[in-house]
Amino acid sequence: MNSWRGFPPAAKPIRVEGGIKARSKRGEIAQTWWSRRFIEVLESFGMGGRLQRGKRYARAGQVLNLTLSTSVVVGLVQGSRPEPYRARIAIKAFTAAEWERIERELAGQALYAAKLLAGEMPTDIERIFDEVGLQLFPVTMRELTMDCSCPDWEIPCKHLAAACYLLAESFDEDPFQILAWRGRGREELLDRLRALRGTVAGPAAKEPDDAAPLSECLETFWTAPEPLASATGPEPEPTVPDALLDELEPLPVKIGNTNAVEALRPAYRAMSRP
Repeated sequence: MNSWRGFPPAAKPIRVEGGIKARSKRGEIAQTWWSRRFIEVLESFGMGGRLQRGKRYARAGQVLNLTLSTSVVVGLVQGSRPEPYRARIAIKAFTAAEWERIERELAGQALYAAKLLAGEMPTDIERIFDEVGLQLFPVTMRELTMDCSCPDWEIPCKHLAAACYLLAESFDEDPFQILAWRGRGREELLDRLRALRGTVAGPAAKEPDDAAPLSECLETFWTAPEPLASATGPEPEPTVPDALLDELEPLPVKIGNTNAVEALRPAYRAMSRP
């Protein structure tokens, strides 16, 4: 009996069109070493069984939207109710002083700098973080904050689990997302590495006659040059007007039946319109 002991039958999620679907159709979702490492870390916290519940959601395209900013990943996940649930995965970003130590260590080792400048994630980059007393991936559950607006009390619920799997796939596609989550965007990091290694293009770069001889710049010869600036200027990054609200802890205040933070979202979005 579906309603045995008074429990109602499990509600099926509302199917959506145009959601974000996991590329993997069976087996493991994470493909690269760094995304597998992220899933392994979550499983090491005893989340393995609960994470599996979200695979079906991730593959069915129930995640409508997934945004990553410093410290916070927010996913909108369609469940069985008309209003999508808001799943949030937060981690502590490194401070500016901590990133300075990391960048100096990375820049001091040519192989690491070359791989990052080429858009690759060095296989043992975690060692660099260890050497400066930091961890790239969380080592305890206390380093992660997860919450969801659904009524499920388990952490992670299937909505959070689906967001975790799609986050791992985004790490497959762009490993710099991991570093951005920790507080350092791709271009800012690469600019810092170029500056620390003395490869930033300056006025002398426009004057070939004044260029240093090859014998004096062998160490930096193979590093990637800066990309050419677009003639029309860089595209502005899209802004999320209510992203600030995602940084807030859930408030124990309701306006009618709506959480106070959610009630403020329409106002933030309205103020951002032209």
